[in-house]
Amino acid sequence: MKFFITFSYDGSSFNGYQKQPSKRTVQGEMEKVLKQINDNKKVDITASGRTDAGVHAINQKAHFSLNIDINTDKLKKALNSLLPKDIYVKQVEIASEEFHARFSAIGKEYIYKINMGEYNPIERNYIYQYNSKLDVVEMERALKYLEGTHNFKTFTKSDEEKEDYVRTISQTSIVRDSKDVNQLTLTFVGTGFLRYMVRNMVGTLIEIGEGKRKSEDIIDMLKKEDRRVAGKTANPEGLYLRNVFY
Repeated sequence: MKFFITFSYDGSSFNGYQKQPSKRTVQGEMEKVLKQINDNKKVDITASGRTDAGVHAINQKAHFSLNIDINTDKLKKALNSLLPKDIYVKQVEIASEEFHARFSAIGKEYIYKINMGEYNPIERNYIYQYNSKLDVVEMERALKYLEGTHNFKTFTKSDEEKEDYVRTISQTSIVRDSKDVNQLTLTFVGTGFLRYMVRNMVGTLIEIGEGKRKSEDIIDMLKKEDRRVAGKTANPEGLYLRNVFY
């Protein structure tokens, strides 16, 4: 039977989502537990996409098939009783045989958290500790240039060779926390994102907020399709996969 799950994880102590030999990963931990549940038979889990080391997920999605007969409630309980405490399964559903967690997705939402205030050691793994003021208005202007359908080669990993770098970003925003105006949350909603794309966009936005670049420089960067013209890659700890849309 094929199942579709929604789960969250704290990426702080994982070497990313994707399984790697001799490294602790989200996929590795989940497949280990699923094998136990599946009468010790190997289970392959397919997520909507991978996240890098230190990156978190609020509503990651995945599918897998089991040989055993188990209902969704029991499966959810079994998973959460066996999984480490930095992974939690929020929902389990039956999936159709045609469903694919990655290829059936029509969009994703990422958020990135920045602290412009005093360094906070408690939040260091969950909010990027920039700890200095940024020109948020100029960053908001820059975000608008990223909206729409563009070739985002400038904002992906420099050695990432793909046939298609075109993606559509339908919505962006920067919101200040109502309780602490120094806490920023940047939101990106789009059809899909290339590797390091959000972190590279955020790194560039930070440089714009520092006054090192102008918001309209984004137009030129997109045209040049060259990773070297954009800003540095922002730290992973501020990034969250918030949702996947089907």
